[in-house]
Amino acid sequence: MGAPTPHSGTARVYVDVVGDLFHAGHVELLRAARALGGYFIVGVLADETAQAYKRRPIMTLAERVAVVEACRYVDEVIIGAPFQVDEGFLSEHDIDVVVHGDDLGRVGKRGHCAQIRDAARVSPAR
Repeated sequence: MGAPTPHSGTARVYVDVVGDLFHAGHVELLRAARALGGYFIVGVLADETAQAYKRRPIMTLAERVAVVEACRYVDEVIIGAPFQVDEGFLSEHDIDVVVHGDDLGRVGKRGHCAQIRDAARVSPAR
């Protein structure tokens, strides 16, 4: 994929992350998701939420939020975002497209975005 065109299009795009030990893979996910719309929102999961399907983060929630907020692709951060995104959450934040990474594992894939997957509002990051 080429360089993203920030603020191209009108879609409000959302992705959630743990964002622990922020690295190049995180940046690539955010860059790819950002390229899908005109406004980009990132939900940073709370420690307990991340631990439920992965492990407890090493960085504090405040540290992870600060790093994500500093990323040039991000327009807005939702602190303590829910693991399961539903239509109510999408409406509340006026989200058009939900993007997900590839690190959910077996447990995460069953629950994450399950309520909106059938509505074709979920897009894997590429």
